[in-house]
Amino acid sequence: MTAPHAPAHDHRPARRRGRPAVVAAALATVLLGTLGSVSAAPARAAGQPGPGRPVPVACPPALAEQASCYTGQDANGAHYTMAVPHRWNGSLVVHAHGGPDLGDASDPARSTEDLERWAVMVDQGYAWAASSYRRGGYGTRMAAADTENVRRLFTERFGRPEHTYLHGQSWGGNVAAKAAETYGRRAGAYDGVLLTNGVLGGGSRGYDYRVDLRVVYQYYCHNHPRPTEPQYPLWQGLRPGSTMTTSGLRARLQECTGYASDPADRTRTQQRNLDDILAVTGIPERTLESHLRFATFTFRDIVADRLGGRNPWSNRGVRYTGSHDDDALNAGVERFSADPAARRDLSWDSDLTGKVSLPVLTLHAIDDPTAFVEHEAAYPATLRGAGRDGNLVQTFSTEHEHSSLSDSEYANSLAALDTWVRTGRRPSPRAIAASCAAFDARYGAGCFYDPGFHPGPYASRVRPRPGGLSWPAMTAAQERVWSRIEGVGIAP
Repeated sequence: MTAPHAPAHDHRPARRRGRPAVVAAALATVLLGTLGSVSAAPARAAGQPGPGRPVPVACPPALAEQASCYTGQDANGAHYTMAVPHRWNGSLVVHAHGGPDLGDASDPARSTEDLERWAVMVDQGYAWAASSYRRGGYGTRMAAADTENVRRLFTERFGRPEHTYLHGQSWGGNVAAKAAETYGRRAGAYDGVLLTNGVLGGGSRGYDYRVDLRVVYQYYCHNHPRPTEPQYPLWQGLRPGSTMTTSGLRARLQECTGYASDPADRTRTQQRNLDDILAVTGIPERTLESHLRFATFTFRDIVADRLGGRNPWSNRGVRYTGSHDDDALNAGVERFSADPAARRDLSWDSDLTGKVSLPVLTLHAIDDPTAFVEHEAAYPATLRGAGRDGNLVQTFSTEHEHSSLSDSEYANSLAALDTWVRTGRRPSPRAIAASCAAFDARYGAGCFYDPGFHPGPYASRVRPRPGGLSWPAMTAAQERVWSRIEGVGIAP
């Protein structure tokens, strides 16, 4: 679920003024090539050696006149990007990116692209830091550790911020939520969490609808793999060693469903295949190809590269409905059961316990076609199961995209979280919606909140597996027990 950046704003109004004198004094040093601390914690002197030390670089065009930007690589090989506004408000946003991107090495461009996409946060006066993670591929705890590492590197270089907020979007929402549970109890680490369009159902259940897509697609299309090709169990996503490309997968999807064609140009069989696949899986037509891509290439990464070829998925006991012949579908679709140790390792890596001690604010597009809004039902159920739901406020917008939301809403959400942390007063969704207009006057991106919306249960969108209705999917007690097992989880 990689999110491309949005076009940067060409014109931004002047930044708000009136910063405290101590911060202004610290920021003056930026213009001289160093940056002082905004708190009592000492910063490294300019030029002092240290592992992973950030190096000044040109900022993205949207921030060229507003901030000083830095890149570097940490001791684990993760590339990262930082930005400090010339008029810094003293607080930091630590960003966790979505995906996961695939590949063996850290992508130095990823965090820089995300800085450009979320430049609105720097425009609002927050410093910003993000890791590209030490490698591509799945690994939620690894990504959370790399996110924590970039926070520490920022603090070493620039001093301890007044407040530090985690932000994660898409899979990055899972990463940020995991980082909040893992590192958020440490004094001075994080003060609050903003999760936007997050994959908050965790890994062991959060991809079940893609498991269903993989088997339902093959039942109708019989071309992934073809009968003439080497056969493999569909829980692998794609067999190791296959040379199939994304363009090759798109060609097979087009061959079977005509998804890229005008409906008038599809054959009767293509249209029926498409109708059945969409009706059974509940996946929107506009994101069918991206979901199938995930269920092919990312599933192969998870199974072959992260779990040693073991199967974490199951569709036993699932009754598929909505097709023109449900009985034939359920009789013919491939069935399999998870390897318990593989499922445990995926759960330990990515599922959430709900034991978060920080204020958490979420924003989710109601019509998100990638991370369905029902993830926002799984998350409060997880926190309730841990007795922590009082730490959560959820907001929803009527937007239709996954990769980005309105800049007005990002700025408003971050301000609402900051006010909550500073005052201790938990905001209401209606109050957050009302405050957006002030930010929209500046950014003009629109405010689309629906404060009366409540998502249906997760099981109303994603067919539960037997025993899969209770939350959290991994309790804190399970996490403690599993953590004592040598080699548990997914290797960094």
